Amino acid sequence: MRLVDSHCHLPLIDGGADGTAGVIQRAKDAGVTHMLCVSVDLETFDGVAGIAANCDDVSASVGVHPNTDEGGVEPSVKGLVELAGRESIVAIGETGLDYYRSQGDLDWQRARFRTHIRAAREAALPLIIHCREAPADVLRILREEKATEAGGVMHCFVDDWDTALAAMDLGFYISISGIVTFKNAAGLQEVARRLPAERILVETDSPWLAPVPRRGKQNEPAYVTHTATFLAELRGQTPDEFAEFTTRNFFNLFKLAGNMPTDDASPQEMANR
Repeated sequence: MRLVDSHCHLPLIDGGADGTAGVIQRAKDAGVTHMLCVSVDLETFDGVAGIAANCDDVSASVGVHPNTDEGGVEPSVKGLVELAGRESIVAIGETGLDYYRSQGDLDWQRARFRTHIRAAREAALPLIIHCREAPADVLRILREEKATEAGGVMHCFVDDWDTALAAMDLGFYISISGIVTFKNAAGLQEVARRLPAERILVETDSPWLAPVPRRGKQNEPAYVTHTATFLAELRGQTPDEFAEFTTRNFFNLFKLAGNMPTDDASPQEMANR
């Protein structure tokens, strides 16, 4: 099984004595051939970009998470586009709306979201969308800002089938995290079962949301194998079949991440790249 972790936060994972290099190596040993390290603010962006620039198996994004408080470096379209030109940057985000963690007047959050969409259109890069308890507004703003011109992914998807359909109609992929393995995730499991093969991605969102059987522990990219195996069984596919099309989907969406690995290399050769 050869997988991609389409969403992780490598600098936030405690790698122990081996640090981030150890996290990446464990992922490769597990068959994870590529990881997308996602930016959450501009203050730590250099670290995110540096990891990707120094590792062929890692790509990165640039963006400010919707829950990042006002008062930090606020993104601008020009600034995001300039940073997106750096080596190994393949996407804009994560961005979106979160009405669970942020309260009160959230006009600033919606304005920040629009800034990211405009930057993605200008840079011709896909968007990484965070949506929590805000699907109607997320979809409305994506439509108003012509986000179909950029495309992207609804990361860590937890909403209903109608929301998934609406997002796919806008040209977006749906990424499923370890939440799908939880006992109380029957609704999400049904969505995951129905998703077309050409529109599904798989992710960890590590260091959070470790899948069963690692639930409650720190998550890391190596554990995407547990989620992928669960999803393959849920959908009536073999793990290799599921890994094949989700990996292909990733490289179709994030074109600057490179080409899909070929079958000429053995699993061990892939792990040692």
